[in-house]
Amino acid sequence: MSQQTNPVTRLALPPTRLMALLCGWALLAFTLATCLEIVLRKLGYSLQGIDEIGGYLMAVLSCAGFGYTLAHNAHTRIDLVLAALPRALQAALNVLAMVTLAALAVFMLWRAGAELLDSIELKSVSTSPLQVPLWIPQSLWIAGLGLFAIVAAAYAVHALWLLMRNPGEVNRCYAPPSVQHELAAELASLKQRQSEGGV
Repeated sequence: MSQQTNPVTRLALPPTRLMALLCGWALLAFTLATCLEIVLRKLGYSLQGIDEIGGYLMAVLSCAGFGYTLAHNAHTRIDLVLAALPRALQAALNVLAMVTLAALAVFMLWRAGAELLDSIELKSVSTSPLQVPLWIPQSLWIAGLGLFAIVAAAYAVHALWLLMRNPGEVNRCYAPPSVQHELAAELASLKQRQSEGGV
């Protein structure tokens, strides 16, 4: 998926990148807290609940990463047979892939929303000493899923629109990246890192 030519990608990159950065900072903070916990345990103390917070963080990071990965066309797709098919059939299958992914994303968001509403209604808390109200980690979890669902739905709508209006563009925008494309992207990234590092 070309970031320069796909209008949905241009819109999706800033919010997904922001979420990825926020998750990166959260992961760094958790890493520092874990290091502090290790030192404190040697001294006979404990922060209590670091492992529980880590579990919540991993769930949030996973969901938040879905949208970022999609915006970079980095989800794994098996294209062993796809490349050998006629271009019109490739286009139809690429659109089907986007629509299926969007349907899955929306379903995940719907079920997560139902879980959050149950937690709020029942005033559910974790069974750990922290007694964390479950709506807190679930809300963060849903934020990641919500962004993923929005991005996936936008791609699906765009892919369907292209299929009806300009089928030749579907494969250019929504085909899985080829080995040559991935190699070119990696070489470009390496060149950029070298120029930024002064190498």
